[in-house]
Formats: sequence, structure tokens, C-alpha cells
Amino acid sequence: MSAPAWLSKKLDDGRVICEACSQRCKLKEGEYGICGIRKVENGELQLLTYGLAAAVHIDPVEKKPMFNFLPGTKAFSFGTVGCNFSCKFCQNFDISQYPKEHDHQIFGEELSPKMAVEIALENGCKSIAYTYNEPIVFFEYTYDTAKLAHEKGLKNIYVTSGYESHKAIDKLAPYVDGMNIDIKGFTDEFYKEICGARLKPVLECVKYAHSKGIWIEITTLLIPGKNDSDEEIRGIAQFIHDLDPAMPWHLSAFYPMYKMLDVPPTPASTLRRAYDIGKEVGLKYVYVGNIDDEAHESTYCPSCGKMVIDRRGHIGQYVTNHLDEEGTCPYCGYKLEGVWH
Repeated sequence: MSAPAWLSKKLDDGRVICEACSQRCKLKEGEYGICGIRKVENGELQLLTYGLAAAVHIDPVEKKPMFNFLPGTKAFSFGTVGCNFSCKFCQNFDISQYPKEHDHQIFGEELSPKMAVEIALENGCKSIAYTYNEPIVFFEYTYDTAKLAHEKGLKNIYVTSGYESHKAIDKLAPYVDGMNIDIKGFTDEFYKEICGARLKPVLECVKYAHSKGIWIEITTLLIPGKNDSDEEIRGIAQFIHDLDPAMPWHLSAFYPMYKMLDVPPTPASTLRRAYDIGKEVGLKYVYVGNIDDEAHESTYCPSCGKMVIDRRGHIGQYVTNHLDEEGTCPYCGYKLEGVWH
């Protein structure tokens, strides 16, 4: 379904600039943005996937991954087709890259903002997550849903590659409670060659969203030979630490996917090495993902070192939260950083 993509502006030369993300596409009549789902029609930018969900699931919030955010609860999760990145390792390429690879065709089932909120509430979810593809490309759809969700007592989570414009973050900040932002690598070369983007806007997005008071967790997918050097890992860890040492960092294992089928899976030893580097740098919360490793995916009190959230089995399968509703450690009284209710 088509709806006005109002986060846009007409230029003096007749083109329309999309102001949702840092790609800042300047489009003539009939042209599509890099995402494949924002198009100029009759002089106005339109979002072609408003109310059309290509993927819908009820997930443990831990799958987003969000570990210091309402642990043990369910998140109603949905996404559309389209993406402003072109990551060669994308695990959801069948929806994210679909319009670009199928002559701008789109697909999805009707899911209005009102329907999304109703289903979330009916199923006992505590939050709505905008995920599976990049949510900033269907910004207006997420905005309307998030606003309605807040009115009904639900929290909102953006699972994103971190290309939101400052203007978009300003609009989202009153309604989006948490963001999981990918820092996919720490070189511009990696971003340009593998993701079709740049590093600097991502780092600026993380800093700006943090300054707005949104709870942020970072994810880095470690790909053998591409972004897994000690230097690069330490660079990401130091960036996070300098911004906020309490910002959780998720280190995720790569498995051959999409256009990177020739790259081997990430060894568990690489994830644990990165975990140790994160801890050495001084991060309070570091997590390992995409492998079974309960010791490195559980939460420990930064003060006394005791395990306070025990995670076992597949991510989100068995979560035992020993914190009270304010996030207080039962052993030493330290109030852990996060969103707990």
C-alpha cells in the first residue's frame, strides 16, 4: 500500500530529497530510493510498503538481540521488503533485497498499525520490534505504529543498521524506547565494499540516538578475514566505551549466507577473543551470540560479578532474571543499567 513518505522535502530543481536516512536520495519523478520502496509519484515521495508486512513473528526480546531490555518478555516483530544497505552477508536478503532484485516488485500481508498493536497486546507482548529488514526505510509506518503502541503501554524497539538521519531520530525519540544498532565493522572500506554504505553516519547515529536518551545495544557480526582483527574489534569496543561503558555489545557468529557463501563460519574462539577484548577495554556488558555459550550470553553484575540473568538453550528459550523490577542486583544492591519495566 502506498502512503506519503512525509520525511522528505522538495528541492528547488524539482527533485525530492528523502530525509529518512543518511543515503539522502535525491529523486526525480518516477525514481526509487536506494531502498527500493520509496518512490516519487506525482511530485511527492511515497512509501510503497505502508501497512504491508513481509515478515511477522512473536519472538523473545533476546532474539533482537536486546539483553538489558525487558528480559524474558515477548516482542511482536515485523518488517517489510526493502533496505538502504546491500550487505553481502544478509540473512534476510529474500525480503530486504527483494524490490531491487525483482524490478521493484513488493509483497506483504496487510498489517495496519492498529492491527499490529492489537495482536501484540492479545499475545502478551511487552514491546513491538521493527526488524527483519531495515526499519528506517519504512519510517512512516513504524512511526505511526510506535506512537499508537506507546498509547497502549507497549515499548518500541528499532533493530537497525544505524543510518537514521538526525531528523528521523528526533521524530522517533519520544516513542522508540530501545535500539539495537549494528556496527558492522570499523573501516569505511568494509562498509563500502560489503554493505553499500559508510561508517561515519553509523557512528554519528549511535551517538545522536544515545544523546536522546534511547536505550541502545550494539551488535557486531564477526566475519572471518573481513572485520575480525584485534585492531578492528578493539576499535569498536573503544568507541562504545568512550560513549557509554554500560552500552551492551553483542558479538555474533557469521554463517555462510547470500553472496558470502565462500566465507567460513566464525570460530567460537574468535567470539571469545572479542568478548575478552571488550571486557579489557572496560565494557560492562558483553555478550556472545549465534552459538550456544551460556557463560558468555548471561548477564553479570558489574559490581560484584555474580550472574544476575541466566540464559540457557537457544536464544531467549530459557531466561531466569534474578533482578528486581528496578534492575537491582540481589547480591550487592548495584542497579544495573537497562530498561527493566
